[in-house]
Amino acid sequence: MSNWDDKAKRLLKSELVKRGVSNTDLVLLLNEIGVEETKASIDSKISRGCFSATFLLQCLTVIGCQKIEIEDYESQLLMVAESNEPYKKKQNEK
Repeated sequence: MSNWDDKAKRLLKSELVKRGVSNTDLVLLLNEIGVEETKASIDSKISRGCFSATFLLQCLTVIGCQKIEIEDYESQLLMVAESNEPYKKKQNEK
């Protein structure tokens, strides 16, 4: 994943977290403005961090984000950063 994809992903995730909007909520909000998405498609786009500017603007609009400051995200990105720890399965899982 490119550094830019990662920044886009973290920017969107940060804005969602700030407003307490889950991906399930985001599906409903997008559907209200005629954007047909599923939770799986949104999960995938955000996980990859590779989505269109149109999708980003649609998401930011429906969650009520009217202004972003890109410079601020360098420090805020750490708040929603994904763990660098590998996923650990429970002992009884394969």
